[in-house]
Order: sequence, then structure tokens, then C-alpha cells
Amino acid sequence: MSGAPLRLQPLVRARVARLGEAGAAWAADLPAVLVELAERWSLTWERPLPGGSSAYVVGARTSAGEQRVVKVELPDPELTDPAPVLSAAAGRGYVLLHDTAPEHRALLLERLGDSLERSSAAPEERVLRLVTTLRVAWAGVGSVVAVEVDDKAVQLAEMVERLDARHGHPLSSSLRRVVLAHAERLAGWAGETVTVHGDPHPGNLLRVLSPRIGAPDGWVLVDPDGFRADPAYDVGAALRDWSSHLRGPDAAARLRSWCSLAAEASDVDPDRTWAWAHLERVTTGLFLLDLGAPRVAAPFLEVAEALV
Repeated sequence: MSGAPLRLQPLVRARVARLGEAGAAWAADLPAVLVELAERWSLTWERPLPGGSSAYVVGARTSAGEQRVVKVELPDPELTDPAPVLSAAAGRGYVLLHDTAPEHRALLLERLGDSLERSSAAPEERVLRLVTTLRVAWAGVGSVVAVEVDDKAVQLAEMVERLDARHGHPLSSSLRRVVLAHAERLAGWAGETVTVHGDPHPGNLLRVLSPRIGAPDGWVLVDPDGFRADPAYDVGAALRDWSSHLRGPDAAARLRSWCSLAAEASDVDPDRTWAWAHLERVTTGLFLLDLGAPRVAAPFLEVAEALV
């Protein structure tokens, strides 16, 4: 893979540009890094894989013919290292981690199939698949691994205020008031916590290629953030998108029903699930706007406004 420049996904390119010199250096070094990793892990490269915004992801085969995926993460200080969570999980609810190259922020992973995002199942069925796998993942990691994160609700409220101001106040005053009120109610959680995935959207739930222990429903999660939080946070984050299904006058009622379904299946509070989902929808839209992807951000913010 040395020689010609490698093709990066659009959101990865946007993040590389935002990182400035560090991002440019990472992209320039990537071909040589891949040569080194191929030698270290005895790999033959296959095609790059789509999706994601924080890494170069490519398929590979070992010298024994086993399928693998290699991820080379961007040198972004805002990104957490998924390796400790994946190592602790040992494949329970999460993709299997075979090896790491920490000096290159690279992971050698189990090869998986299509994501839940590409499934034709009804939204209710997909929500339940996400929640079922989250419960396996929470139990698989336990309390051993957790990135230190300040109160997530406070962190997201600060993000709303900062990015809304930076981009000329794209949020209506009513939406801004509602989501900041959500954050105030969610802050200071004193109940049970788990090591959450942190970003459990349908694109981060992938089907295993063959049945195995740790994937009882046939699905596992990828790309964890891994911090301690209210479990309702993860359930709400799993419901923060679904924008194409949330159009029309019954959108709020439909999302309420999914929140109730997911909350019951995960034994969390449905009102907290709703509040986390709405807050996460807004912060995700603002983050994508800040990343330079306004068309990707628009559905998040448009639906968030409609839900008010």
C-alpha cells in the first residue's frame, strides 16, 4: 500500500483537515504505517471499508487465510482509546480484539458483516437488537475499565452553548432552552452506573460472520468510548438518530414509544432515555456542523426542532 495516496472517507478527511499539521502528518505517514503493520501481523491487504469518521479502516487476511480488519486511528486528542474496553470485553458484546500497535494507534480486529444500519428490519426490532447487545456489552466489560469523564450531562450542556454560539445560533431559542433543561435534570446522577459504549448508533452494531460466545443474538458493537455513566445514557444515545423515520406529526409519539420499548428492555428510566436521546441528537448535529458536514448535520437538528 505504499506509493499512491490512500483514499479516506469524507468525514475522516474533514477530521484530518481540522487537525492541521498533525492530521497532514498522519495521512502522509499512513502508507508506510500500513507496510509496517502488514509485516508485523503477516497480512495481505484487501479493500478499504466504508463508514466511520476517526480512522482508516481496511480489510485484510492473515497468512493462514483468516479474515481481519485493521483500524488506524487519527491522532485526535478528543478520541478515546477503544483497546482497553475491547480487551476487557474479550468479545462479549464487542468485536474481538486480536492485537494492537499502540505506537500507531492501530487495532487488529475480527472481521464482521453488515451493520444494523443496513438492515431492512423494522425500527422497533433494530432498537431491541441494539439494547440487547448493549446489555451484553455492559456485563462483558463490568466495572474494570472506564475512561475518566466529567459529568456527561454537564459536558454536553457546555457543548451546546459553545457550538451554538460558534455557528451563529442554528438552534431555535425554544430548542436550546429544552435541551439545556434536559441536561440540568440529567446531571448529578447518583444511581447505578455501567461502562457505557458511548456511541451505540446502528452503524456501530455489526453482525458476526459465524455464531460465537459473546454474541448471543449474532451482533456485536465496535468503536467504544468506554466511560462510566447512567445506563440510560447509552440507551438514549442509541435513539438519537433514526431521522428518516421521524417525519410528520406523529414523530414525537413514535420516538416516545421506542424510548419506552428500549427502556423496558434495558431496565432504565424512559424519561431519562428520552432526555438523553434529545440532548444527544442536538449535540451530534452541532458536532457534525462543527466538523464541516452541514448536510449530515441537518437531519439531526431538523428532527430535534420538530420534537420540541
